[in-house]
Amino acid sequence: MERCLFLGFIVLFAILEQRISVEADDGFVKARGVQLMLNGSPFYANGFNAYWLMYVASDPSQRNRVSSAFQEAKGHGLSIARTWAFSDGGYKPLQYSPGSYNEDMFQGLDFAVSEARRYGIKLVLSLVNNYDNLGGKKQYVDWARSQGQSVNSEDDFFTNPVVKGYYKNHIKTVLTRRNSITGVAYKDDPTIMAWELMNEIRCPSDQSGKVVQAWITEMASNLKSIDGNHLLEAGLEGFYGQSKQQSNPNFQVGTDFIANNQIPGIDFATVHSYPDQWLTGSGYEDQLSFLNGWLNEHIKDAQNTLHKPLLFAEFGISTKNSNSKARDELFNTVYSAIYSSASDGGAAAGGLFWQLLAEGMDSFRDGYEVVLGESPSTASLIAQESQKLNRIRKMFARLEDVKKWNEAKDNRDAQWRANGGN
Repeated sequence: MERCLFLGFIVLFAILEQRISVEADDGFVKARGVQLMLNGSPFYANGFNAYWLMYVASDPSQRNRVSSAFQEAKGHGLSIARTWAFSDGGYKPLQYSPGSYNEDMFQGLDFAVSEARRYGIKLVLSLVNNYDNLGGKKQYVDWARSQGQSVNSEDDFFTNPVVKGYYKNHIKTVLTRRNSITGVAYKDDPTIMAWELMNEIRCPSDQSGKVVQAWITEMASNLKSIDGNHLLEAGLEGFYGQSKQQSNPNFQVGTDFIANNQIPGIDFATVHSYPDQWLTGSGYEDQLSFLNGWLNEHIKDAQNTLHKPLLFAEFGISTKNSNSKARDELFNTVYSAIYSSASDGGAAAGGLFWQLLAEGMDSFRDGYEVVLGESPSTASLIAQESQKLNRIRKMFARLEDVKKWNEAKDNRDAQWRANGGN
């Protein structure tokens, strides 16, 4: 009998090892309940925004900026980056006109994806802008108007069939793009953590929220029909609909954090946080107080109502009107809320500050930039948050392994008893 038990445990270890390695080989970030998962373990990660990656990398002589940014990010424990997979019309676009693409720009995006892969950083790629910077929904509507469509405002982006066709084509073009450096199609590349439908969706002409709800539903279904590997988020800032309008910073933009994120194709929720922009007439302490409430309310709603993970996809404060101490305090406020939730196995999965720049990129400064080498106190805060989230990830990974072991052992014991103890 002892020999049978010994052989049984060998089989058990082999099954367990195979199960873990199958999960590990996948590499795609998944959503399970209120947690993001990677290789079978909860995924908590610290991150950053760098919208400029594709644009800078489209010039081969500037690609060292991209590599430097990823290298510095990795050195501070950062493991998620959010960037643009769009640039519509205008100067050096990705998309010259509907369906007509700039190969040089696409190769810049290829390089950004390949470097993220090299440094072990997951990417969130946004597919269109709400604003007219780099084209956005206004450019799509202008393209349709030039083809004789009767469109009156930018918000026709969400309802005009021709415009929606242009956007769906862009989704397909990006998702099926085969990386010229790695040879891997984007839709098959686990370096990409998630797609984002639009950067900061807004449709102020429809306060009911029905237009945005219908658009997200349609586009989420369309994207998922092409790519079943990756997570999808809408690109929301976190503003509530009419039922919780009192929680918003004195304005409403036609989106609904609850209803929009309940759409089945949306895998996790996002929140942006800019109290210095949203509460311009308030003092710094009042802005921080608002931020605390904003963070905690969304964590609670993601956990108890949406039952989905939550990523703080943008946050920051301009140092043009404050200083690095104020920025550190704001970062610490966001990081503390994330850590408090994550350490209890809650919905907050991480935060991405706006924005990371490499040294020598002065033309990209907007007041919110973080250059790690020139901001030692902020850099230290960022690294500490990365370390804390990494410890949580390891702790849950160990608990998950113990759980798997116990499940496998219980199954083996049950099988042994069913065989009469032989």
